[in-house]
Amino acid sequence: MSSNSDKRKGLRVWVVSGGNSSEAQVSFSSGKAVEEALRKSFADVTHAHLDFALKRSLTLLSRPDVTFPVTHGSLGEDGSFQGFLNILGIPYVGSDVTACALAMDKILAKTMFRAAEGIPVTADIVCCRHDDPADITNRAMDAFGGICVIKPASQGSALGISFCETRSQIIAGIAKALALSHRALIEPLIVGREVTVAVLADPEPRALPPVEVVLSEGARFDYYHRYTPGASSHLCPAPFPAETLERLEQIGVAAHKALGCRHYSRTDMLVKDDGEIFVLELNTLPGMTETSLYPDAARAAGIPFEDLVKVLVDLALVREHA
Repeated sequence: MSSNSDKRKGLRVWVVSGGNSSEAQVSFSSGKAVEEALRKSFADVTHAHLDFALKRSLTLLSRPDVTFPVTHGSLGEDGSFQGFLNILGIPYVGSDVTACALAMDKILAKTMFRAAEGIPVTADIVCCRHDDPADITNRAMDAFGGICVIKPASQGSALGISFCETRSQIIAGIAKALALSHRALIEPLIVGREVTVAVLADPEPRALPPVEVVLSEGARFDYYHRYTPGASSHLCPAPFPAETLERLEQIGVAAHKALGCRHYSRTDMLVKDDGEIFVLELNTLPGMTETSLYPDAARAAGIPFEDLVKVLVDLALVREHA
């Protein structure tokens, strides 16, 4: 009788990264790290790119037993690729179509969070491409005193985000965000500590130790600081009082459940000096690069990276979670 290890050696695992989004390069880096880690547990690992050729490969060539999407942005993270895998009947790591689509749309995600209990979110103003920028700017000035954050509704990795303090900055920020998404979200600029909570559902969702992102004074957690080695540091577990850590973990699990996520997720939050917490967004496919937060949280929980990706593949192969 074969051992679990022997069975794993016989499985065909595909890691899929890339795509046509502005986050493709980050996705490639994550995909390479996942591929290398999976090779320690599985003999047959293929790293494929999310492109038109992938359709033919998945349907006509060597069909994988399980797929590990490590994709960010449109097509890969918004539920499109997940729906394609559902049609083909190929198990995959991560959340299903609905959860991915909800998380990718920051406006819809906040609607779901507000409908759930115990998930604090900020006030906001939603604008679309056909709205009058001057009118939206006036609303932002009235609501937030002009001090706000503007972000595309459906982008990740802090792409297209503007931190504004003046009318002219708001107008420019709206244009920048709407160049990347049909809708934009304007929120008050909250000063606080950047914290993220990773959740692993194996099978019940549980929070891993919260991670605080520490930047140099005056810096923002933008694209550069997210993916440039040395541009930010991670403290795990985050140095908060026990009751704050517990609350952060509760919110992370609640957010995971509110969107119907499965396998894993990561929720980004802000903690003000007075302890008040706000959820910023949830990621259904957290980054897996050398500077990524989810692997750091897993290591703090005693889960090495190679064990983490193996557990996620095992979860995808369990029928009731596929």
